[in-house]
Amino acid sequence: MPNSRARLLVLLTLCAVPACKSPQGNARKPDAKQVQVPFASLKPSATLKVGGTADWVLITENAVWVAGTTPFAILRIDPATNKIVATVKITGEACSGLASGFGSIWVPVCGAKPALVRVDETTNAISATLAVAPAGPEGGITTSNDSVWMVSNAQGTLDRIDPTANRVRQKISIPPGSYNPLFDNGIVWVTGFESSVLTAVDATTGKVLESVPVGSKPRFLTAGGGSIWTLNQGDGTVSRVDEKTRKLIATIPVGIPGEGGDIDFGAGGVWPTVFKVPLTRIDVATNTVARQWIGNGGDSLRCGFASIWITDYKQGLLSRIPFDQVSDRSTR
Repeated sequence: MPNSRARLLVLLTLCAVPACKSPQGNARKPDAKQVQVPFASLKPSATLKVGGTADWVLITENAVWVAGTTPFAILRIDPATNKIVATVKITGEACSGLASGFGSIWVPVCGAKPALVRVDETTNAISATLAVAPAGPEGGITTSNDSVWMVSNAQGTLDRIDPTANRVRQKISIPPGSYNPLFDNGIVWVTGFESSVLTAVDATTGKVLESVPVGSKPRFLTAGGGSIWTLNQGDGTVSRVDEKTRKLIATIPVGIPGEGGDIDFGAGGVWPTVFKVPLTRIDVATNTVARQWIGNGGDSLRCGFASIWITDYKQGLLSRIPFDQVSDRSTR
């Protein structure tokens, strides 16, 4: 029978294999690299040329919208035909997301004359240009039941805009260096890039409820599965915050740090995108990376019409990838 030192050596050897579990019985979480496959293995059902670049995808009830440059414009796509049906030229680059609400598409514009452009969804024409500028590029915009919300400066001012009058009705102080708002279930959630927090604001009163620490430098965010999910540019993680308790549930290592990117919820999964790692699927049941597609492309996406609509920013392309290509069954 081996001595105690030999027994220890045997145990250490056994625990070196991937199936080794901790004393509590929890399997070691897989690294994202273990589930990587080429992005080129996916076959889009449609690919459209948007412009010099392609960014900021938006899904509405009967259309897909995307922003492009050369020229500066937002394009409307009919998902039934995968055809561009309208091109709305704007005064500068759409730089801080797109939002829909109140019969309009809301487009924050950067450049020599920063502003907020309002596009009528019926006529596909600009109906108003508001003298309300976004805080800068890589920001965001959202709509609630009665307002449009956008951060207007780096000092932490969240503007609440009255869509009936096209003017700011309330200014709310949030942590400086916050840029990206998202409305869901009565709350406007704002990521604090400089402070690494997620701030909850009551969408009825405008009262700041609290700020929740998340991963490093959170930027883009989405809602789904009873949670808010933040894409953290500082460390390449995704943080999950419970909407009801406003507590951090998990911070998931995804391995996608750096500028740009996007994130959305759909088909029971969370889908981040960045350059060179165009698509990742996070399993909401386990808070782990289930599959990651690597290669050229990526930067902005949205889920809708049984598909993921994803841009190749640098090539100015928008591709439609059916959910059945990236579902659990197709990637096992």
